[in-house]
Amino acid sequence: MSAQDLTISASRRRQDREPWTVERIIVHALLIVFVLLAIGPVLIVIINSLKTTPAIFGGPFDLPTAKTFSLEGYKRVFTRGNFIVNYRNSLVVTVTTIGLTVVLSTLAAFALVEYRVRLASLLGGLFVLGIMLPIRLGTIPLIQMMLAWRLMDTLAALILVYTAMSIPIAVTLMVTYFRTVPTDLKEAARMDGASELRTFWIVLPLVRPGLAAVAALTMLPVWNDLWFPLILAPSRQNQTVTLGVQQFVGQFMNDYPALLAALTLGAVPLVLLFTLFSRQFISGLSKGYSK
Repeated sequence: MSAQDLTISASRRRQDREPWTVERIIVHALLIVFVLLAIGPVLIVIINSLKTTPAIFGGPFDLPTAKTFSLEGYKRVFTRGNFIVNYRNSLVVTVTTIGLTVVLSTLAAFALVEYRVRLASLLGGLFVLGIMLPIRLGTIPLIQMMLAWRLMDTLAALILVYTAMSIPIAVTLMVTYFRTVPTDLKEAARMDGASELRTFWIVLPLVRPGLAAVAALTMLPVWNDLWFPLILAPSRQNQTVTLGVQQFVGQFMNDYPALLAALTLGAVPLVLLFTLFSRQFISGLSKGYSK
């Protein structure tokens, strides 16, 4: 167990020993309310996706029973929809984007921290500027670029755009982690004859929390995006989950079990991913920038 884990464990033990004051009760009650407001709609959609149409209208907040339980909505989704291909495309785009973003941003951040060149401050400022400027403002140039490169309506177009969109915040985050690495460790490695690449591999384990945070920060917006799949990869064989759900909903507005099943298939993976990586996501938003 690391020193950080011991500190967190000790802090939790102190909190457990603290008396339940009125302020603490109010804070916990408000947090419970916020959790219910956030999770409640998702649970209602999931519950109703497992019921028949009359049961949905007869008792939208009731749990499925033996009479009302039905998987017909999911059957119609998979027989009439394209969700297996959609999931495959989203998985390919998300995993590839995460890999490219982690590798490129880590190398760039290491270079910005280690090499004191005149353009280092300018380059760092450009990455910060890339965070503030929404990439959707450049949609027309991106379309022209993909047409020129003959990448229109391909997953490669999405991967390139998402990687470019994720790198600024990833580099900014990784710079803060690399700055916490002791200089003596890097100097000792260089004095022992280690090359710059070898020095990079030596310090890389010390910034693993930053790598996990970058992966989490990259994953959620890429999986949940609708704008660029609709513009750059709209064909049926290249649709992502978000785009597939949007088009399925438009076609089956009156088939409520299938509609809710499609919404469930689109929302549940995102909720699960955020639940699994919420610690890294919050760490990336708070811990990294505060260093």
